[in-house]
Amino acid sequence: MTQMPLNMDHHWMPFTNNRLFHEQPQMFARAEGVRYWTPEGREVLDGSSGLFTCAAGHGRREIAEAVYKQLQELDYTPHFQRAAPISFKLAEALSDILPAGLDRVFFASSGSEAVDSAIKICLAYHKAKGEPQRTRFVSRSWAYHGVNLGGTSLAGMVGNRRDFSGVTCDVVHMRHTWNEEQRFTRGQPEDGAHLADDLEEICKTYGSETIAAVFVEPIAGSIGTIVPPIGYLQRLREIADKYGILLVFDEVITGFGRTGSAFAAQEFDVTPDVMTMAKALTNGAIPMSAVAVKSEIQQAVIESISADRPELMHGYTYSAHPVACAAALATLGIYKSEGLFERAATLSATFLDSVFSLRNLPHVSDLRGYGMMAGIQLTPGAAPGAKGSVVQRRLFDEGLHVKATGDALIFAPALTTPEEDLSKMVDILQNVLGRAEL
Repeated sequence: MTQMPLNMDHHWMPFTNNRLFHEQPQMFARAEGVRYWTPEGREVLDGSSGLFTCAAGHGRREIAEAVYKQLQELDYTPHFQRAAPISFKLAEALSDILPAGLDRVFFASSGSEAVDSAIKICLAYHKAKGEPQRTRFVSRSWAYHGVNLGGTSLAGMVGNRRDFSGVTCDVVHMRHTWNEEQRFTRGQPEDGAHLADDLEEICKTYGSETIAAVFVEPIAGSIGTIVPPIGYLQRLREIADKYGILLVFDEVITGFGRTGSAFAAQEFDVTPDVMTMAKALTNGAIPMSAVAVKSEIQQAVIESISADRPELMHGYTYSAHPVACAAALATLGIYKSEGLFERAATLSATFLDSVFSLRNLPHVSDLRGYGMMAGIQLTPGAAPGAKGSVVQRRLFDEGLHVKATGDALIFAPALTTPEEDLSKMVDILQNVLGRAEL
């Protein structure tokens, strides 16, 4: 049994009420399949795939063995003017499952890094095309695009941006797509595609010639699974094409089978110009992310520079880390050999049936879902986010881990989850959310 740490003073935890955590620590010591175990040995079902990372479940020996082998063979190489063959192998493997045309891949180490890399790529592309004045970006309210400075600027979740407004970039926000009439909608809402016209209004207000790109999550994940209305993403694609704006899909959460297709772009039949991905790329085993772009974007940037220097003055020490590449290749192998994207599509109906069985519980104000991800909106508590915090901790005590953002629970179990374990997860949700008082 793993011991609890004797001294917790030195670790400043991210996105955490550190004072409360020190009073009531909640820790995981081991994981396998769709289960965690606490240091005391208590079992906790994983209802959010870690942090939407472990789509193939925990403790995959195929990944561990690939990592161990790579560490012995080539533990690290810089990718500035040098490279490891395995990085090209991974880029090719990704191009096989990415939407057609998105076949040039830039590697980083986190979703936040991928988003900031995408921002720079968009700027570099427009400069290469002779439009350096395109420096403004468009995002949405309620959006989450990581926590680096670019992603913080794009953020539409005010709590993530409020304390850092002095260092943010030039970003204009469209409206989010949720409204009261959509409550308890399963799948895509029928109404709301017209909200994409916010992009055209922004073009008219600020000048389309100043806008570099529009960033959207195909399904807004971190705010609690906001599914796009039918036709919304298609309309964004049309407007972006009309005004020469790049369309960027942030698929850090939705990528790698979460919607039932490899990527949400394929599920909704809309191909962006740029796509970010992370999390399930390595099944959460090692930090890694990527940005996929259309070949003409890379070509334009490369051809615009004639001097003997890097065409894109950007990169990270751990870009295309060979051990992360090995983990990603092993993960892609699992997705293919076990047919996990197809399994997600098949399991989705049962999953959503289970989610929507929570509809009449006293603390549930809305349910939303698509594929293998769902949002459970809680009724308001004493203050915004107060009930979400309490419920998340109560669920942990009852044996279920789910992510909470404010008063929204994000339920997104591994694509490998057996139906009997899914039923156990829902039973715990029903038990906690069915209580008269929380």
